[in-house]
Amino acid sequence: QVQLVESGGGLVQPGGSLRLSCAASGNINRIYAMNWYRQTPGKQREFIASIIHVGTTNYAASVKGRFTITRDNAKNTVYLQMNSLKSEDTAVYYCHTTLGSIAYWGEGTLVTVTS
Repeated sequence: QVQLVESGGGLVQPGGSLRLSCAASGNINRIYAMNWYRQTPGKQREFIASIIHVGTTNYAASVKGRFTITRDNAKNTVYLQMNSLKSEDTAVYYCHTTLGSIAYWGEGTLVTVTS
């Protein structure tokens, strides 16, 4: 079992920055990769970024060059640094991982980009 809790969402202006955090607890020694997804009402949840335990990262084309995913294994936390934010980045952002064939999700944190 793994528990994931996101934090750091809020209201920012276009062009601004925000850093999201995801704290993991439970059977954390079994975690191989951590991921960020986002979802807007009426749309499918979309993949944003991933990082594996050794540090290899992957990004969706829509955020590549603007967002950076990192992890602090000592704190069991993964981060998403979001720069040059656009209105279309407005969404609920979710932390995600898998343990075997089981998927675990956080409750989400809301990011609103508006003037």
